[in-house]
Amino acid sequence: MALRQSRRQAATPGEEAGAPKRNIAESPLAWLARRKDKDGQPMLADVEFDAGEKLRADFWFAQMTPRVTANWSLLLSGGGGGKGAPDIGPDLRDSVVAAQERVKRALSAVGPDLAGILIDVCCHLKGLEASERASGWPQRSGKIILQIALRQLARHYGMLPAAVPENRERPVQIRHWGSSDYRPRIEQGPL
Repeated sequence: MALRQSRRQAATPGEEAGAPKRNIAESPLAWLARRKDKDGQPMLADVEFDAGEKLRADFWFAQMTPRVTANWSLLLSGGGGGKGAPDIGPDLRDSVVAAQERVKRALSAVGPDLAGILIDVCCHLKGLEASERASGWPQRSGKIILQIALRQLARHYGMLPAAVPENRERPVQIRHWGSSDYRPRIEQGPL
């Protein structure tokens, strides 16, 4: 649903003049969402795609992307000693810090094992093959790990219900190789 809407938003020219549009062609997540698995279902659900795009938007807005040119933002915000617009600087910095905090909370919610692939694929727009090679994973395992990471991310954002253990009412039973009337013996040795 949301993927279809975001595709429509990217395709329709300027309904809102100031609203940024997403270029779906540059996102590895969009490529995976368009692909079908062997059963004809999309490889990524709309919720998983939306969670990845939300992380990407926060990462970009938090200015966590690596810089490739000089940083001129201090001159524009009044911090460089010139006569910039002093009213914009504090608000912009507060929203940037808030976006950085959202990214940190999201990545800590999925855990350190899954955060790396989210940063690579969602934020830095690396392909799955490059992320698999960098992580030392076997080929074609990145899709499954990315799906798990995106599902956890969607749970963190509240897009999916929290995972509930199946046997919450029943106590956990310990299995052993003995017969049903087997009882272990505890032998007392010299103390």
